[in-house]
Amino acid sequence: MRHAQVDYSRRDALLVVDMQNDFCEGGALAVDGGNALVADINAEITTAHQAGALVVATRDWHPVDHVSFAHRGGPWPVHCVQDTEGAAFHPDLRLPADTIRVSKATAFDADAYSGFDGTGLGDYLRDRGISRVVVCGLALDVCVRATVLDARREGFDTLLLESLSAAVDADMVAACRREFAEAGAEVRP
Repeated sequence: MRHAQVDYSRRDALLVVDMQNDFCEGGALAVDGGNALVADINAEITTAHQAGALVVATRDWHPVDHVSFAHRGGPWPVHCVQDTEGAAFHPDLRLPADTIRVSKATAFDADAYSGFDGTGLGDYLRDRGISRVVVCGLALDVCVRATVLDARREGFDTLLLESLSAAVDADMVAACRREFAEAGAEVRP
């Protein structure tokens, strides 16, 4: 079920989180339902872009031998290594030419889940007069969660489009909803 249409303006930014090959079915760290999100996210991108909202696409962009990888003691299999097919955005994702692409977790020795973590995104959005961020993508209980919570910490009005997000662990969604509500973020089913 698709959410009610968002009324975008030039003071909004749509943050499309980590819609990368490795996080979609067939990838190294696939989230069930990832591929199915692309068409509706594309529609959301079009709506936001036509209204003059900023479109931002975040991506994991790990160096080879990143600290988050299991062989280095991290929790994840090798995924989203810089300049690989797995790190590329989903081939059907239609990002406008002026999309802001934000790479995160780019250092060997530090992980980052949020699009705001070490990227300067908060200041960039404030400098452009953005007051609200609308978030969707992968994975709801990992990088989307971190991005929503950091958007609130950064002082932005924050709206999560749950129907345009999928979780690694569906059992975590209810806990994420509670956490978002406590942080003051709005969630649209």
